[in-house]
Amino acid sequence: MSAGLDKKISLKSIIAFTLPTMSTMVFLSLYTIVDGVFISRYVGANALSATNIVYPVINLVLGTSIMISTGGSAIVAMLLGEKKEKRARSIFTSLTIVVFCIGILISILGNLFIKDIIYLAGSTKELYSDCYDYLSFTLYFVPIAILKTYFDYFLVTAGKPELGLLSGIIGGVTNMVLDYVFIVPLRLGVKGAALATQMGMVIPVLIALSYFVYFSRKRGVLYFEKPIFQFRTIIKACANGSSEMVTQISTGITTYLFNIKMLQYIGVDGIGAITIVLYSQFLLTSIILGFSSGIAPLISYNYGKNEKQNLKKLVKYGYFMIVVFCIVVFCLSEMIAPFITIIFTDKTSRLYHITVTGFRIFAISFLFDGINIFSSALFTAFGNGKISAFISFMRSLGFFVPIILILPLFLNVIGIWLVVPISEICTILISIYCYKTFKKQYGYG
Repeated sequence: MSAGLDKKISLKSIIAFTLPTMSTMVFLSLYTIVDGVFISRYVGANALSATNIVYPVINLVLGTSIMISTGGSAIVAMLLGEKKEKRARSIFTSLTIVVFCIGILISILGNLFIKDIIYLAGSTKELYSDCYDYLSFTLYFVPIAILKTYFDYFLVTAGKPELGLLSGIIGGVTNMVLDYVFIVPLRLGVKGAALATQMGMVIPVLIALSYFVYFSRKRGVLYFEKPIFQFRTIIKACANGSSEMVTQISTGITTYLFNIKMLQYIGVDGIGAITIVLYSQFLLTSIILGFSSGIAPLISYNYGKNEKQNLKKLVKYGYFMIVVFCIVVFCLSEMIAPFITIIFTDKTSRLYHITVTGFRIFAISFLFDGINIFSSALFTAFGNGKISAFISFMRSLGFFVPIILILPLFLNVIGIWLVVPISEICTILISIYCYKTFKKQYGYG
């Protein structure tokens, strides 16, 4: 493991180790935005709104994978730190089989009840056709999508984040090229966008499988071995990563509430505006998400080794980097809001003006969300899924729901745009309290 997670901790080494994961997330967000741009420009604003309506279903799929991935990778990294490598490999193998089977189950059930799911997500009859086309193609590839996310996390745990970056770039370029081919010349509409996205995930999965089946067995520590199917371990992985599931489920619910409120106050253009802002949010916070994901295995590994000095440095440097990222992202978002929006829609359109105005209010949240994202990831890395889930729940749902139900009554549309910033500010207080409360228990204070 000396070439992976066992390294001298410094600000420079942390940046070097997390850079591939940050780059992977930035690249992922970029080609996700490319999907949205092709849909908006070549299919229409209604199609863009339709993809946002069914996105809560996709959030659930992502949440399932990320839950087991983050929770499981923390367990595996701790075991590697404790030098229990054979057990770590067996658990990794069993979790791989579990997530793949879950993917198959979701794919079958999703397609069986797809009509009910689409209307439950808030679709209108006007948008149903595009919702169906996008979601049905996405559901067919759920097992691949779940494995892709899962392997992204475990390549970091294996000390090979650069391989995740390489596979992500190849998959992303594939996605962008196929977006053009399927949507523009072949005119497949949102079906083409969905198919391009899923095809872009196949290559990264094949690369990761090749590594864990063959190359890691020769040179690495983490590879497939005879699985250990212990129900308690699987539940522990799910519980530890529950904050990520909470985040994804909450994102689905908040997206649904955003759509409902925007329809109520503005109409379909409102859904288009919030869709553009949420695409942009993913891009602008991707570096924070990537850094938090990248540093988590280092924290878990050093916690497993009981290296308290390293833990103190990791947490200290981690929060320092997050604060820097938050300030930079906020300033950047205020400057580029018009430029991002014009990629999706014409400057003369009503949608453009609604989006830019809302974007600049929404962007206040970027000053605070990084602290909450990192704090949640920190406690997942320590194996404390309850605290991690609590922070995630409060920032993405606990504060969000009452605020979005009440604030628009007084501030109309401005109240909708302010919901996320206020939720993040409130959650900061919880993150600070949890940080201070547990610093002696985990040895980072």
